[in-house]
Amino acid sequence: MLTQWECLLKNLGEWQGSFTRLSLTGEIIEDTATMVSLEGLENNTLIHQVVRRFYPDKPPQDLVLDYRSLNRSILFFENGAFSQGSMQWGPFSEFGAEFGLIEQQRRLRIVILFNNDSQLNKITLIREKLANTSEPERPLLTVDQLLGTWQGEATTIYPDLRSPEKYQTHLSIERQGSEGLTQQLTYGEGMTIRSSARIDGSRLLFEESELQIQILLLPDGASINAPLTVKPRHRFVLEMGWLLSPTRRQRIIRSYSEKGEWLGATLVTEEKVR
Repeated sequence: MLTQWECLLKNLGEWQGSFTRLSLTGEIIEDTATMVSLEGLENNTLIHQVVRRFYPDKPPQDLVLDYRSLNRSILFFENGAFSQGSMQWGPFSEFGAEFGLIEQQRRLRIVILFNNDSQLNKITLIREKLANTSEPERPLLTVDQLLGTWQGEATTIYPDLRSPEKYQTHLSIERQGSEGLTQQLTYGEGMTIRSSARIDGSRLLFEESELQIQILLLPDGASINAPLTVKPRHRFVLEMGWLLSPTRRQRIIRSYSEKGEWLGATLVTEEKVR
């Protein structure tokens, strides 16, 4: 099994792309061209990172970081995917997370932030490709692309670095009339979650429970799943999805307890079976 540092090294390279700020309903607020370079030095024991933002009316701005170890708030998977963010949710404080997935020459990242009132506040979509490659971006994700039965394999890793947990998943998504859908997720030892959503343009709104959830469909086959407001005494997840092909999808999930404690991160790789 790879170490966390060895998993981080899967992200080395010069990633060209953009940071796109989105509204809570998916409209583009601001789009900034970027270059993110991660270079391994001293036999890959030191990471030199440069985040360069390009502006039309002023010189580029660089953020430079050097590090030899990883913060406890970030976890990597063996394919280079990662999740980092707040280890504890609490009222009256900012809270959020970043997710990253890699597929061949492309990388997708999303940052989800909540304000001091625990309301979903900022979404940033980061679409990147390795320098000197030309793999095309994927189109905007649609509801119809999600419909069907998805069979998956999940791996959960934990902040205390105990042994990962692996299990199978089964997700069925069906339309319910013209403006709704239902889904059923079965995982692990027969655990089942059923839910229904209202379709509102590029949003799927799960409004049946006290903690209202939104799935937002985004460019490049991306999606996010997050509560509109985090409330005390409710378990919740933050999730990013990426449709890699019509029949293959990855999701990375950051789970929190009813006390707001970060429990771990899960990577799911799914195949559409019908």
